[in-house]
Amino acid sequence: MTRAPALVARPLTPDRWPDLERLFGPSGAYSNCWCAFQRLTGREFSAGCEKRGAGNRALLRRLTEAEGRPGLIAYREEEPVGWVSIGPRREFGRILRSPITRLSPDEATDASVWSVVCFFVPRPHRGSGVGRALLDHAVRHARRAGAATLEAYPVDTGGARAQYSSVFTGTLGLFRSAGFEVVSERVAARPVVRLSLRQRG
Repeated sequence: MTRAPALVARPLTPDRWPDLERLFGPSGAYSNCWCAFQRLTGREFSAGCEKRGAGNRALLRRLTEAEGRPGLIAYREEEPVGWVSIGPRREFGRILRSPITRLSPDEATDASVWSVVCFFVPRPHRGSGVGRALLDHAVRHARRAGAATLEAYPVDTGGARAQYSSVFTGTLGLFRSAGFEVVSERVAARPVVRLSLRQRG
């Protein structure tokens, strides 16, 4: 058997923006989202979806131009094959307001906690290890940036198969396989998981 080419992941930078556009396609990954869902209120997001997602696309482009590095693109032999959105938790307004997390004001402003909030892998590349590779790279990216904790909000499918669009935050099994631990489950089947990034020993 021929081994599949290795995956690498790179931060989204202005020069890689065309790769993201090619990866997301005309629908902005999902329904004109352009990975803006976790950053905006419901009303803001809906407005951004108008005109084929022009507002949401512009938001992600501004973050990229401002060197926010809002996520990582996975490549296989120079072909973009996946995306993960990652950054300081305080940047994701929907997470801060979510009943899943129920954060205190002090927690909401804690810059040491980063979040993995979204994955996107086009259908032809699913099931080939892209999601796990992206998560591994996200852990290293957050650690290099000085984060103390990496947090995520996966779906607990109980091991069952689920529609891909319903598990865009990742599955519990994916995060557990990378060493994340469940720290709370205030909403059924929507645990909060964390990984300490502090060096041991």
